[in-house]
Amino acid sequence: MNQEPTQLLASVRQFGIQLSATRRGARLARLLAVEQLRSWELEPVAETAAQIVAELAANAVTHGRVPGRDFRLGLYAAAHTLRIEVTDTRGDRLPRVGSPGEAESGRGLLLVAAFAGSWGVRVGPPPRKTVWAELALP
Repeated sequence: MNQEPTQLLASVRQFGIQLSATRRGARLARLLAVEQLRSWELEPVAETAAQIVAELAANAVTHGRVPGRDFRLGLYAAAHTLRIEVTDTRGDRLPRVGSPGEAESGRGLLLVAAFAGSWGVRVGPPPRKTVWAELALP
């Protein structure tokens, strides 16, 4: 007996763009994320998401940069979760959370951890790594 699907369980909205691994590319990632979230009518989380995108993109262009290679921003909104992903081509350099007293490295990830419900790193396929963060949607 054949049955037809009655309804999609969840609608997933997604956005992805490849950007140059420069400070300008990181700034553009933040601006594009805010505009995309506004178009999805997710203004309540847009500013928090913008902070997360800014930190992850800055890390990608500072610590994950390989000359001639870009980074990728991905946004996924489903049911009650917004997932932000930033992928770079330095899978050999994993992010490290610093402490507030440390000089430069890792402090931005403290902000990501504070703003996001969860975050982590996925390695691969070589030579890539993806740093992701999730926010609860209202």
